[in-house]
Amino acid sequence: MSIHPRDIIESGIDARVAAIVEPEIEALGFRLVRVQLSGQNGRTMQIMVERPDGMINVSECEAVSRALSPLLDIEEPVQGNYHLEISSPGIDRPLVRRSDFETWAGHVAKLETTQMINGRKRFKGTILATDGNEVTFRRELNDNNDNCDFVICIEDMASVKLILTDDLIRESLRRDKALRQANGLGENDRISDDNSGEING
Repeated sequence: MSIHPRDIIESGIDARVAAIVEPEIEALGFRLVRVQLSGQNGRTMQIMVERPDGMINVSECEAVSRALSPLLDIEEPVQGNYHLEISSPGIDRPLVRRSDFETWAGHVAKLETTQMINGRKRFKGTILATDGNEVTFRRELNDNNDNCDFVICIEDMASVKLILTDDLIRESLRRDKALRQANGLGENDRISDDNSGEING
């Protein structure tokens, strides 16, 4: 199975965890979306995963948890106790691969860059097109529906996440239904925001 590498990756301790878990996640037939250590519930190490087709269910999240927990115990990239959470990316998902921008063109995303661009690091706009390493966005400027397009290189993006809108919800449900029908799955296999397998580290 060929999995395209992520173009937007973590830094610091999140990057160390990603380097440890990503080969195992891919060996299981999934792909890594994001690793993020937060102060939630004491400390939570959230690892987002999905199938190459974008689906994942609760039992698959639990299987990934069982595979990663002993690996992280051995490698110990995080000192002290933490809560391991394996989850789906959710509807308002992070975008980490060039293909993500192509897949979700037409939807609104917020992003932060690694350095100042035109005096700012935070942007919001509708994804219009991807051309090589560049993504074109459209930003609404005011209530008169004036807008302007701007281009940012993927290599300059620190993080990108879709913004939850009615259009995004409708499109996500439509794609989810199509994937379930194509795979002969029932309603219980539907992807959801709260799919997770949780193990205390």
